[in-house]
Amino acid sequence: MPRFQLASLFSDGAVLCRRKEIRVFGTGEEGIRLSVRLLDEGGKTLCQDETVVEQGRFCFCLPPQEARMGCVLTVTDGQDKTICCDIAIGEVYLAGGQSNMELELQNADEGPQLIPSHRNGQVRYFNVPKFARFTDEAEEANRTARWVAVAPGTAKDMSAVGYFFAMKLQAHLRVPVGIIDCYWGGTSVTCWMSEETLRLTAEGRRYLKEYEDSWAGKSMEQYLEEEGAFFGGLDAWAKQADALKKEHPEYTTKEINAVIGPCPPWNPPVGEGSPFRPAGLFHTMLERVVPATLTGVLFYQGEEDSWRTKRYDILLTSFIFQLRELFMDDELPFLNVQLPMWIDGAATEDSRLWPVLRLAQQKVWRNVRNTGLAVLLDQGEFDNIHPTNKRVVGERLYECALDTIYHEPAQLPPFAVGKCQRDGKLIVALSAPVMDCGKGDFLLEIAGTDGVFHPADVALEEKQLVLSSTDVPRPAAVRYAWLDYAHVRLFGENGLPLAPFAL
Repeated sequence: MPRFQLASLFSDGAVLCRRKEIRVFGTGEEGIRLSVRLLDEGGKTLCQDETVVEQGRFCFCLPPQEARMGCVLTVTDGQDKTICCDIAIGEVYLAGGQSNMELELQNADEGPQLIPSHRNGQVRYFNVPKFARFTDEAEEANRTARWVAVAPGTAKDMSAVGYFFAMKLQAHLRVPVGIIDCYWGGTSVTCWMSEETLRLTAEGRRYLKEYEDSWAGKSMEQYLEEEGAFFGGLDAWAKQADALKKEHPEYTTKEINAVIGPCPPWNPPVGEGSPFRPAGLFHTMLERVVPATLTGVLFYQGEEDSWRTKRYDILLTSFIFQLRELFMDDELPFLNVQLPMWIDGAATEDSRLWPVLRLAQQKVWRNVRNTGLAVLLDQGEFDNIHPTNKRVVGERLYECALDTIYHEPAQLPPFAVGKCQRDGKLIVALSAPVMDCGKGDFLLEIAGTDGVFHPADVALEEKQLVLSSTDVPRPAAVRYAWLDYAHVRLFGENGLPLAPFAL
């Protein structure tokens, strides 16, 4: 048995981050001295380092390098040597979140057509194995996880959002792009945060207490029994629903429920083995790739927290600061996906929870440096919380990256930047002119000091919205797109939707 082992993130075909300190890490026997070398495709040494294993772990710190292909990474203790070939140096992004980031290329629009023939050896991905508990199976999966390059037949299990982002970015920069996939459907942002980080805020402590209260007095056996019963019932319903949908593709969730009964509510049990417990996946998944060097983070999450908190901005801000500490980069860029439109087809009314979360995401973008926001207000699907058009998501994240990280001209949506009153009307200043596409709803509402909102009459004047209503003689507040689901009609001249706002 070798006395040391590199983290599986450093295997044949790995992508290392360019123009930043390169950190290479793993585990080993206490006290042994290790050396590392990074060689170019011709065998010339680019850089090297030495370190000692402490507390069972080691980490090399190599100086920044420019983009290249065909490198070799060697680590030795003087007796054994590990050699990793076909190493690329380029851009490395962590793709995280819940099911909409998790949705695989094979299940996305265009995926089945792309997978048999696509090829780009400079786009590679690494799937962090999905385990909620530390088991022998989990340890083996983490030992054998490997990077995969985009080639005919591969990338079926790659995040579709990550794929379209990476392909667009690689074509533009002409350097290797690596995506580290680290996500789990149905998870709260708190699942990816440490206990220490959660305890720093009242919202984090509330999530921890809710979990502790629900788990109190339960054994692992009881939790596993509850977990099996819940997902067994969910799977049984889904099979019936899928069969009915094949027979009647026009059926909505409401119509399906009328035939086979309602879907079990999404309320999975939590316990020490649950992927939905606060801080759980932080330990079993995220920590597996810490402290890799990253270009940035792609994040698509929030659906699970929309009904659990009105202060998502606090949690998301804490999460970003945690990532920057973990990955040893105070300026680590964070590119976030704002929730699109969606409503359950069986809903009897609009919950208006997603507008609150969208604005929380926007608040973080405005207040936290080096963050970007991909606006999807014109996207989403009625009765489908997992829209399959992921190209638009990946490519809007790409535009965010151009603006936030590479400081290049980018296609960005118009935003509201302020308001004022004039002659009984409310004037909203915009970052760019908007146009009326003629379809959908204006979704603009104004209110007086009583806080009661009424639909507004809308006039477009260059970079301004002029709003009025006979029901609001002295308007004081305005909000736009205050709905979970609707069709918008206001777009910038570049075709991107006006971002939601409340002023």
